[in-house]
Amino acid sequence: MAEGEGTPTSAQIDHRDYSWPFWPIVPIYPYSRRRTIRKEIVKDTIWTFDQLQGIFYVIVPIRMTVIKLESQGLLVYAPVAPTPECIRLVNELVAEHGEVKYILLTTVSGIEHKVFVGPFARCFPQAQVFVTPKQWSFPLNLPLSWLGLPAKRTSVLPSDSSNTALADQFDWAILGPIDLGLGFFAEVALFHRRSRTLMLTDCVVSIPENPPAIVQFDSYPLLFHAKDCASDVVADTHENRCKGWQRIALFAMYFRPSVLEVPPWSGVLASALKAPERSRKAYFGLYPFQWKTDWVRSFEALRGGGRLLVAPVLQTLILNRAPRETLDWVDQVASWDFDRIVPCHFDSAIDCKPREFRQAFSFLEKHSPVNALPEDDFKLLREIDAGLNKTGLVPPAKEQV
Repeated sequence: MAEGEGTPTSAQIDHRDYSWPFWPIVPIYPYSRRRTIRKEIVKDTIWTFDQLQGIFYVIVPIRMTVIKLESQGLLVYAPVAPTPECIRLVNELVAEHGEVKYILLTTVSGIEHKVFVGPFARCFPQAQVFVTPKQWSFPLNLPLSWLGLPAKRTSVLPSDSSNTALADQFDWAILGPIDLGLGFFAEVALFHRRSRTLMLTDCVVSIPENPPAIVQFDSYPLLFHAKDCASDVVADTHENRCKGWQRIALFAMYFRPSVLEVPPWSGVLASALKAPERSRKAYFGLYPFQWKTDWVRSFEALRGGGRLLVAPVLQTLILNRAPRETLDWVDQVASWDFDRIVPCHFDSAIDCKPREFRQAFSFLEKHSPVNALPEDDFKLLREIDAGLNKTGLVPPAKEQV
């Protein structure tokens, strides 16, 4: 659905339009039905396509970006699920601006991005597919063609963008691959020079105060997390949707922030028996969360007025394995003269200058300003990090630069 259209009534919805039949490969919410919202970011040049993903109703946007090439045609950055609705929205752009010529798989570790590339590429059989170096799969490291990518038109993205047909329009820089023991982490930053727009996958986000449009098609997950206890019946209001969204953001960023307590299971089970809804959809009345009264302070610190930040998970478990390499990549990206960033999650188009982007990675430096995020909220992530270090399966974090 393109932004600006009215939300269709239930009588007008054909659920086949949102069908994603391969959902069992990555069985996460919303499973077999995925809505799509298209939004124009730069007039006649850049469009985003938002869908939804989540676990236990912790739902966040996942985003594809489409860029118009100067000589007819389109480039697709980080495909989403090619549902009939999504492909129809892409084909509307194809009819006006030319065929999809390039498809970029922009990460090596995010299965929620990788799973869509093969099916999406089959919808555009003339497109050339580029993948980030060091692709891997678990538990077996399979060839790309076995992972559904078209063998005859899939290539590894070269590290030097100047030696490609896209050199007159784009710069890119590849972060990593960072060795994580069992696999690698890598990400492609893509800079479209004419629009001064930077595309990123997972490395930075900006947290909106209100739930994004794609999250609001079904308010149930928002209202589920707006509850204070299992017996609550939460009205579908803007305030409660925002309350649920802000708690979801805290879950997504920290897994368990300091303002969230997990009550004993004996109490959780007893409360479930009193819940007004005990359906499978409501997890049989189970609600194993207890938010402290001042939980909003953690959200406000996380959001920071809408500033750019590196997700705490990446700060604690991934990028600190390669601080020097990460900062070298950051400095290269910050040398480009961009005005906005379009990441694959949370806010869709962030007005941002290179200096602000560079500041987001100051946590990797010894003499950086104090981390604006509350250290207490990192507690669970620090424990996970310590546990991984004990196993020896993951390389330890390195000292700040």
